Amino acid sequence: MIEVQHLAKRFGKVEALGDITFQARDGRVTGLLGPNGAGKSTTLRILYTAIRADSGSAAVDGHDCTREPLAVRRSLGVLPHATGLYPNLTARENVRYYGELQGLSGEFLERSIETLVARLDLAGIADRRAHGLSQGQRIKVALARALVHGPRNVILDEPTNGLDVMAIRTLRDLIRGLRDEGRCVLLSSHVMQEIGALCDDLVIIGKGRVVLQGSPDEVRAATGCDDLEEAFVRLSQAEHAA
Repeated sequence: MIEVQHLAKRFGKVEALGDITFQARDGRVTGLLGPNGAGKSTTLRILYTAIRADSGSAAVDGHDCTREPLAVRRSLGVLPHATGLYPNLTARENVRYYGELQGLSGEFLERSIETLVARLDLAGIADRRAHGLSQGQRIKVALARALVHGPRNVILDEPTNGLDVMAIRTLRDLIRGLRDEGRCVLLSSHVMQEIGALCDDLVIIGKGRVVLQGSPDEVRAATGCDDLEEAFVRLSQAEHAA
């Protein structure tokens, strides 16, 4: 479970987060939505311990993101917006290296890598260097790297960016599988089709604050919109006007 309580963060004079509170529960896919500049990336970066909040708290499986960053990292698998692969390593070597950083080794690590190679259809590129891979292929390798240590909590930042139709279908099936295994999945995306197809709960933020949260049906009901995209646009416009 991921828990966020009254997070606030400033960068100089800019308030990135004012007051963010939400939960992402186990066995659920939680969508984190908001227009550009709303505070999504800042929230995610605090959760995966890249930066610290000014106030408030964030925890992953009860581990505080500020006081216990190493425990948080062991509990998390993260697909950031920029894949950050090592270009001169092969796809398999990128995944193996991250597994080793997580303390895995030997036959257990190799089995985990091969399982993900098969699950993400990476066999054809597993031994190619990362610098020669397409954007979609790099995302799939980065996702395998995020999952190699079997984390109970997964953060996905724009995971379908650059993927073709078949790869998106594979990714959807993977995310549903993670949910069905009881894992906590926090998904940030601008693609409403993906949000509608995958998310059990939504957290919509604007100007560094939670605007609305609930199931997709609850968000539609609260906004009076049958279409989830229209509901999001209406909330964003209202927040901008305010």
